[in-house]
Formats: sequence, structure tokens, C-alpha cells
Amino acid sequence: MDYPAFLKLAERGTLPPALLLHGPEPLLLEDGLAHVTRALFPDPALRTLSREVLEAREVGADGIVRSAQTLPFLSACRLIAVRGVEALTAKQAEPLIAYLAAPNPSTVLLLLAAQDPSATHWLWKAVPAGGIVAVPRLVGRQVVTWLRSRAAADGLEIGDDAAALLVQLVGDDLATVLGEVEKAALAGGAENRRVTVKEVRAVVGEHRLRSIFELTRALERRDLASALTVLGALLGAGEEPLGVLGMLTREARTVWQVKEALRRGRSADEIGRLLRRPPPAVTAMVTLAQSLSVERARRQLTRCWEVERRLKSGGAPRPELTLLIADLCAA
Repeated sequence: MDYPAFLKLAERGTLPPALLLHGPEPLLLEDGLAHVTRALFPDPALRTLSREVLEAREVGADGIVRSAQTLPFLSACRLIAVRGVEALTAKQAEPLIAYLAAPNPSTVLLLLAAQDPSATHWLWKAVPAGGIVAVPRLVGRQVVTWLRSRAAADGLEIGDDAAALLVQLVGDDLATVLGEVEKAALAGGAENRRVTVKEVRAVVGEHRLRSIFELTRALERRDLASALTVLGALLGAGEEPLGVLGMLTREARTVWQVKEALRRGRSADEIGRLLRRPPPAVTAMVTLAQSLSVERARRQLTRCWEVERRLKSGGAPRPELTLLIADLCAA
């Protein structure tokens, strides 16, 4: 089942009794949980009685099954959400596997896996195929759309231009960019709930703004020395490594998108409208994309994702980012 179909089923209240949501973005999994919660329990008073959120490592398979088998009280069903279920081994999960073969029809069991399980993981066989939902990583304009929607849910209004600028400057790590929206709102005053380009620039800061554009230009020129100098300045100024990685990932993704557009016969003007960048920047990006093979452009983007996994697993930021920049600037 794809994610839009899952959301439609939730809105209709016709979800199957067992679901697995998996994907690399924890915030999107939490969005899915919030969507299901609102759909099943429009009355907030029922949510406390009818919803449980469990950590698989803490309660184990037996605890999950006990909660799932509990009958609802004052509502038609119960919602049991379980984070980190992919961490359970097949042996540890035996009671849960048995439950999934014959689930309680009055419970919606929502399993959340922030790390995609391996191809041989027990989850793929235990959860019915119709209940497995992939939550894809957002890219490009999808991040801007999500950011505006998520900000609105938190009572903030951010214009399209401001959201696009924020993603351009900060990167597309969802937790980071959402946090920057909240900071930008405060920059407009304690009671301010609207974020414009002015507030975004106030939060990002002119010095950081120049450094980001310098890094972008150095990558476009494959100027390794300049790119590493800017990297050192950003990290030395306290820039979050994942924020820097977001910039590098955005550039690698743009190169790949331009390469694909060229392969499909798109003109430079069409590519410029797609990128929404000044003509000199578009020209530099087209020149860079033309110098790379499709496989090389794809590999650069894959390298960014590999570095993201290593940083989130405790990897040393400066060496990882230095090697990545060297790869992105290589001929």
C-alpha cells in the first residue's frame, strides 16, 4: 500500500487491524501516527483512553500483544502504536508474530520502523502485504509543501518563498528545517505566528548566508580547496553537521535532477524554471551535470545518504564531510 492510499483509508476509518509504516524519516512516521489518531478519535477526550504508544525495546512482544488484545472502552476501537519494532529479533517477536496471524479486530496495531528492515526481516512475512506502507523520503518541492503544512498544524504560517528559501539555506533534514521555522517565528516577536523571508534571513544570518552560497559555488566549480575552507568555517562557527550535510545533499540531488532533465532533452531555460535559480547558477549546474555520467551523478547522491547514516550512527562529522566534499568535487 502506498502512503496516500494509507491516508485515505485512515480518513474513512477502514484501516486493517495490523499495519507497518516504515521509512527513513521519523517525523513522517509521527505524522502518520497523528493522522490515524485524529481520524479514529475526532474527540480528543477519547484519545487518552483509546490510544497507547509503546517502545518495542521496553515492553517486548508480550507487552505489545497484551495491549493489542485489550478491548476498547467508550470507543469503537483502540489504537496501539509501537516504535522501534524492527529492533526485535524473530525469536523475541514470536508472540507478536502469532498475534499478527489472527489480530484483534477491535484494535488497530500500528508498527513504526524508522530503519527499513532487511529483506529477510520477520516483519515482511508477519504483517499482511496489504498492511505494509512505505513512507518515502521527501525531496525538492515536497519538503517545502510538507514544511508549510506541518507549520500550519503547529499554528504557524510560512509563505512559499520563505519556506523555499529556508530549505535552500538549511537543507532538507525535516527536524532541522522545522526547528528553524519556529526560531524564525520568534524572530518576528513573541506573539508572531507568520514567517516571511525577512524572518528567515534574520535567523539564518548574513554571515552564514554568505558561507552557504560560497560552499554552493565551490561545489559547482569543483573547487575542493575553497569548499573545504568554507566547511571548516561553518563547523568552526558551530554549524550543525547534519545541516551542512543537508546543503551537500541538496546540491548532489540537484546535479542528478539536471542530469536527468538533460537526458530527457530539456532545454537550459526549462531547467532554470525547474531549479528556480539565477541564470549564472543554472549555467554552472548544467555544465557540471554535463561533465558527469548518469551513474556518477547517482553515486554522488547515494554517498550523501551513506554519510547521513554514518553521522546518525555516531560517525565523526569533520572527516565524513571532508571525504564527501572530496567525492563531490572529484572529476
